[in-house]
Amino acid sequence: MKDLKRLVDVAMGRKQAQLCIRNAKVVDVHTLEVLEKDVLIDNGIFAGFREPDKGMAETVYDAKGRYMVPGFIDGHVHIESSHCGPQVFSDLVVRKGTTTVIADPHEICNCSGLDGLDWMIENSKGLPLSIYYMVPSCVPATAFEHAGATMLADDIAKRIDNERVLGLGEMMNYPGVLAADPMVLDKIAVAHKAGKLIDGHAPSLEGIGLDAYAAMGIRDDHECTTVEEARERLRRGMYVLVRQGTVCQDELRLLPAVTMANFRHCLFCTDDRQVASLLEEGSINNNVRLAVAHGFDPLMAISMATINSAECFRLSDRGAIDPGLRADFSLVDNLKDFKIHRVYVEGRLVAEGEQMLEPATPGEVGDKVLCNINIGSFSKGKLVLPLSQGHVRTIRLKEGGVVTEAGEASVKVVDGHFVHDPTLDVVKVCVLERHHGTGNIGLALLEGYGIKRGAVATTVAHDSHNIICCGCNDDDMYLAIETLKENHGGMVAVEGGKVLGKLSHPIAGLMSNRKASEVAESLKELGNLAWERLGVSKQYDPFMTLCFMALPVIPVYKVTDLGLFDVSKFSLVDIEIKD
Repeated sequence: MKDLKRLVDVAMGRKQAQLCIRNAKVVDVHTLEVLEKDVLIDNGIFAGFREPDKGMAETVYDAKGRYMVPGFIDGHVHIESSHCGPQVFSDLVVRKGTTTVIADPHEICNCSGLDGLDWMIENSKGLPLSIYYMVPSCVPATAFEHAGATMLADDIAKRIDNERVLGLGEMMNYPGVLAADPMVLDKIAVAHKAGKLIDGHAPSLEGIGLDAYAAMGIRDDHECTTVEEARERLRRGMYVLVRQGTVCQDELRLLPAVTMANFRHCLFCTDDRQVASLLEEGSINNNVRLAVAHGFDPLMAISMATINSAECFRLSDRGAIDPGLRADFSLVDNLKDFKIHRVYVEGRLVAEGEQMLEPATPGEVGDKVLCNINIGSFSKGKLVLPLSQGHVRTIRLKEGGVVTEAGEASVKVVDGHFVHDPTLDVVKVCVLERHHGTGNIGLALLEGYGIKRGAVATTVAHDSHNIICCGCNDDDMYLAIETLKENHGGMVAVEGGKVLGKLSHPIAGLMSNRKASEVAESLKELGNLAWERLGVSKQYDPFMTLCFMALPVIPVYKVTDLGLFDVSKFSLVDIEIKD
């Protein structure tokens, strides 16, 4: 009651506010106006407005005509994809104006189960960034792979009521939804019982299938890649998350679907964004800047980055510069490049000139999420791919995303097994189970990646995060895998029996515990080695593209530790095409 009385008194002018942002151009996301006002803030809450140069407070900051925008909200992100833990990630995005994220920790949960979720929640306490979580719905993503953990409805129920948990994470198993799989429906029922949200993930789903999917209470989708897909979801009352990640860059394809009539059901997300992208381009500020640069109305773009996200995820205490809401906001120089001048969280200055005032330090790894690779009795002989003839199915890469094609090729066969032909852009790729020592290894052929020498490997392999390795010869592939085992996971590039470069990821094999700049530099070095020394095509991010080749919920062909997977048929298929 005392706090309420004080807030009223401040708003009415009977008491002095703690902070006043004077001479600001306030972006009103409700009316799509820019209002020249002084803004009063008290106890981390917007208290009210005054005419320009009239606001008084204990501390007054003159914005000098800069634009005051609500803190940006990322509607769907995997923190693990930054290669950094929550503390470092917080600094990376807050300095660029993102003050809230809705994170799906299914990467670490696929490795460590509920221990992974608990670690993420614990390590995101007390940060400038508000991190909310969705309990992963698909651990593992499918029944055609082996992850480090399995999370059933009972496991989800143990965490769904946590105050930091907003609901059930992206329901990638849309075939299971459509088939009314009891295990899938049990998970959905847990969210319904708790009154929590359910995130979507249904690429290419349409018609009655989309009807059934939406009928389950799945209220959003970040996997739209075409205007028609977006419109179909909007027509069913779903929110469309316009994604601009490091690899999946769908924003410019989707913006034509966003109109004045429907834009309040559209919001921005990054999904998977590497540390270098966050350092150089930023987070949601990059989505907004990109939209405006391509002719999109800046006030609509800001609304998509703020109030729309808040309403989608029922965050009623933020998303706008309104009396009574959290004072999360940025001062930006203009509404074109959105260069961040200052960032405030709950009325407290946390960043200036795109630099954090109190930089975070990486947290402790902890035994429960420490990467310990268990590949059982792995030997080089397991990398041999037997073939009776050379007509084969290939995972054919497509530029600009992680969707692949169902390719075919005629490859070289010697003594009954595949041998790399330097004249063909077809190489061996394998996924090796790393969590339980099963010895499972799935082999496939990757087309269009461009690698001409050596091998690359990583323990970041969506979503089960087994080891994925691609190379031109078994010796280098074997060395790459063994190096990851010794290195507590991460990434490695190998050529001619020599390790060219490596980066350790001791946090579940997914994240480094080093500073962001150091991680970015190591990733840059590894990328350059893959491009310049090994010949990987420069149209692809060598490691981030490779890690999605193990994701069996994105069409068309992928590879798991059980073999080549056809997502369209949702079944394993033979590599050889019998003539």
